[in-house]
Amino acid sequence: MSIRMALLMFLALFVVGCSKETKEDSASVEDHSVATAPADTGAQAHAADQGQQSGMSALDDPNSPLTVRVIYFEYDSSEVLPQYRSVVEAHAAYLASNPSTVVTLEGHADERGSREYNLALGERRSYAIKSQMAVLGAGDNQMRVVSYGEERPALEGHDESAWGKNRRVELRY
Repeated sequence: MSIRMALLMFLALFVVGCSKETKEDSASVEDHSVATAPADTGAQAHAADQGQQSGMSALDDPNSPLTVRVIYFEYDSSEVLPQYRSVVEAHAAYLASNPSTVVTLEGHADERGSREYNLALGERRSYAIKSQMAVLGAGDNQMRVVSYGEERPALEGHDESAWGKNRRVELRY
């Protein structure tokens, strides 16, 4: 058990060390409509407990970070942005405490790039979420990866506002 804990700590430090921000020439999209989860995992657990005590699933509790089920990405990137790390942590904790639950990680890309490239990019994005959740305790058998590339846009359009909404991974329980 201590080896697993040491491995988890090493991987967490590795992820944090690799997450230094770099300036890109492409315009970034800020989505202020997506709520980010508080860093206090004790509050998350308490909110989940309150939802379960009232008969409501933690997945349906509007106060739970588990209600955030879309994670957005920068252009041509599969790096999980810092503002979504607490969301990934909450979903991983939920899966770890509910071993029979399965989530499908649906990767998407915007329309730029070839069909094949965008399918591969959507897959890399899904695997980025899957690997972080696995490090945080979710079981490998609880997560399925699928990529739709550019085939299922969240928003039709040929501009940055549409493209920003289409670069995503959706968590489907």
